[in-house]
Amino acid sequence: MAKAERGPRERMVFSAAQLIRRDGVAATGMREVAADAGAPRGSLQHYFPGGKTQLVDEAVGWAGGYAADRVARFLASLPEPTPSGLFAAMARQWTDEYETAGFAGGCPVAAATVDCAESVPSTRKAASAAFATWTGAVARALAGMGVPEERTGALATLMISSLEGAILLARAEQDVRALTTVARELGPVLDAAVRKPDGEPAGRATGAIPGTA
Repeated sequence: MAKAERGPRERMVFSAAQLIRRDGVAATGMREVAADAGAPRGSLQHYFPGGKTQLVDEAVGWAGGYAADRVARFLASLPEPTPSGLFAAMARQWTDEYETAGFAGGCPVAAATVDCAESVPSTRKAASAAFATWTGAVARALAGMGVPEERTGALATLMISSLEGAILLARAEQDVRALTTVARELGPVLDAAVRKPDGEPAGRATGAIPGTA
């Protein structure tokens, strides 16, 4: 949705998320958020009586919901949904951004966690909830592709943790190498977790990762 199609409150939450992902929480001021959103400065107090903390917490929550919604969009874009295909699409979102727009932006949830986990309890809780929302969406997608329920949560955590680490490395190195590497190396592990109709893993019965033996 284009920024102009959002209401002023939505625009400010969206702008806060975008500024946080680029500059972090500490460097994101309320004045900058209002200017970026094209909203009157006086409207900040009206919509966010809890001040910057409330705005940051809502931006973090928005980011978690956005990431979760993207999971369904990634699945819909795959001719034949597979866990490796889903993870490759999650990584490709970032490689595409970095190759076309540079490495300025990261994950706003991660940025808020780094800046506020110890100093602002409500933001830490918002970040935890955002990651849980995202992880839950990935876990449900894996279940729908045949991964046993008892493994979906752990594999979703593995996917998101690997992606977040690769984003950090990519920004530090100014190179998408880490993103392409985790997509390539983790893909076979994810696909091997899928159960075939007869109950056997989709990978080899020996448990070897396809292509390594």
